[in-house]
Amino acid sequence: MRLEMMSGARLFNAGEYWEAHEVWEVPWNAAKASGDLREASYVQGLILLAAALHKRWHYDNALGGQRNYDKALRRLGGIGNDYAARDGIDVEVLKLEVLRALGDQAFKPQLTLESPLVCLARGRRSQCLQVLRFV
Repeated sequence: MRLEMMSGARLFNAGEYWEAHEVWEVPWNAAKASGDLREASYVQGLILLAAALHKRWHYDNALGGQRNYDKALRRLGGIGNDYAARDGIDVEVLKLEVLRALGDQAFKPQLTLESPLVCLARGRRSQCLQVLRFV
């Protein structure tokens, strides 16, 4: 998972959905500012999934949660697993898990927290290395 997405993913996994939403706004705004519409839609879709769970369980607002979920589906509609794979996210599985969690407060969707990859390109070849972090 990319570093700029990892802290939000940790919060999401802990059930801190509003906080994850707030953290992911930084890469979302950066993507919008750079004109990267695919990245902006992808990150906004994740933000809306987190917001759906926050609305559903923090405010006990099933309709609001469903509305945010539906918006997330629209944003993630053109985003395939090939794109989200760099963050270790299976978008289709995540959408189903969030849908399940909207109806079952005990179920917590989880994002994979893998060490990020750093890829170096040399001509036609590239090499990716996993960054190891010791805590």
